[in-house]
Amino acid sequence: MSRIGVLPLEVPESVTLTVNDGHVTVKGPKGELERQFNSGITITHEDGVVTTTRPSDKKDHRSMHGTTRSLIANMVKGVTDGFEKSLDLVGVGYRASKSGNKLVLNVGYSHPVEIEEPEGIEFEVPSNTRVLVKGIDKQLVGAVASDIRSVRKPEPYKGKGVRYTDETVRSKVGKTGK
Repeated sequence: MSRIGVLPLEVPESVTLTVNDGHVTVKGPKGELERQFNSGITITHEDGVVTTTRPSDKKDHRSMHGTTRSLIANMVKGVTDGFEKSLDLVGVGYRASKSGNKLVLNVGYSHPVEIEEPEGIEFEVPSNTRVLVKGIDKQLVGAVASDIRSVRKPEPYKGKGVRYTDETVRSKVGKTGK
């Protein structure tokens, strides 16, 4: 039995959730999210509580049971609170700025790297070495943060690059260290 899939999900008063044959729409104070789910999992919404049930113990149904419940929970959390990823720029001369709806990164290349804000994502630059990626879709926030990090991944010798704030980079010794 799925330990996550059987848990009931409480929906706050400020959120309206509609289920129509596997298609879930969640509207809240921050926006609206829609998603089509696997037709094998039954999603029911009654009295402010969402439950997910699976028809059998087949591998496909077992694997999607907890996943479906977690995705709906992330949708509800996204439209109420939103999601945020924080990135740090580590290196001499590395800095970030925002011009219009573009994020401009100077990370050691001969040119600045410009990243356009996708729809539903907002960039914030509280200091010139920190970037915040905010949005209501958890998957999109993580993907955009990963794209920013891939501009200059942290290297293991000096630790320079773009990294998540809570990420630890294991450093290696150089050629002379034995």
